[in-house]
Amino acid sequence: MLSQPVAELDHIPVLGPAVVAGLQVRPAGRYLDCTVGLGGHAALILAAAPQVRLVGVDQDPQALAQAAERLHPWADQVTLWPGNFQDFDPGDQPFDGIVADLGVSSPQLDRPERGFSFRLEGPLDMRMNPRGELTAATVVNNWSEVDLVRIFSEYGEERFSRRIARALVAGRPFATTTAVAETIRQAVPSSCRRGPIHPATRVFQAIRIAVNGELSALEMLLRRAPDWLRPAGRLGVISFHSLEDRRVKHGFVADTRLRVITRKPLVADVEEVATNPRARSAKLRIAERLEPDPLPGLE
Repeated sequence: MLSQPVAELDHIPVLGPAVVAGLQVRPAGRYLDCTVGLGGHAALILAAAPQVRLVGVDQDPQALAQAAERLHPWADQVTLWPGNFQDFDPGDQPFDGIVADLGVSSPQLDRPERGFSFRLEGPLDMRMNPRGELTAATVVNNWSEVDLVRIFSEYGEERFSRRIARALVAGRPFATTTAVAETIRQAVPSSCRRGPIHPATRVFQAIRIAVNGELSALEMLLRRAPDWLRPAGRLGVISFHSLEDRRVKHGFVADTRLRVITRKPLVADVEEVATNPRARSAKLRIAERLEPDPLPGLE
C-alpha cells in the first residue's frame, strides 16, 4: 500500500530536464540531492544514465519516506540521509553533480497541519524539520515588534512591515495561520487587499525563513558544496525568490573554485508553467568546479 497519495508520487519537479542537462548526468556518476523532497529530481537523475548513484538529503521525515517510495526502483543505488543539508558530511568521495531545490514542497503547503499556508487553517508551525524547536507561533506571539519588522523587511521585502508588525503585536496571541493572515490583510491599505498576490504572502515567507534558518543554511551550502565536487562537477541551485537568487548568483561569481555556466538563470517555459504553476517563479543557476590550484612548488 502506498504511504502517500498517488498525486504526490506523480509530482512534477520544477525545471527537471534543465537540471539533468545542466548537471551533465553521466553513467556511473555520483550525485547529491540536497533537498530530495518527493524524489522528483532524484528520479530524473537516476533515470538519465546507467549505474548512477545518488545521496538524497532532507530534514523532513515525511519527505524522506515519500522519496524512498518513489526511488524504490533504484533502491540499491540510493542512500537517504536525514537532516539539514548544512549539516551533511559527504565523506571523502566527491560528487559529479549536486542539486538543491530551495522551494517548499507541495505536501508541506497542502497539509494544513504543517502550518505553511495562509489559505488553509492550521497551527502556526512552519517547521520543515518537525523536531525543530522554533515555530511560527513563537515568532508571531513572542518576538518583539522590532524583530518582526526586521524579518518582514529583510526576509519578506514587505513595504508595510511596520504596520503589519504593529497589528500582529496588538492582536496577540494567535493560534492559527488564517487568523494571522486576516490580521495582515486588515493591516495593509485597502488598495493592496485586492489582486493575485495575497497580502500575507511576503510575511509568511519571512516567518518561514526565520523559523527554518533558510538563508544561513543556503550560505553554508554555497561555501561548502564546491569542495564536495570533483573537477568539472556541476552545482545547480533552484531558488524561488530574489533573496535566495541573489545569494546564489553572487556566491557563484565570487567563488574562485567555480566557473559560472548560467550567466542568466534558467526559467520555465510557457508549457511547463501551464502544467506545473509552481515553476513560475523558479530560477536555476549552475556552476562548474574548476581544477584546484596546484600546491606551491608543484607547477
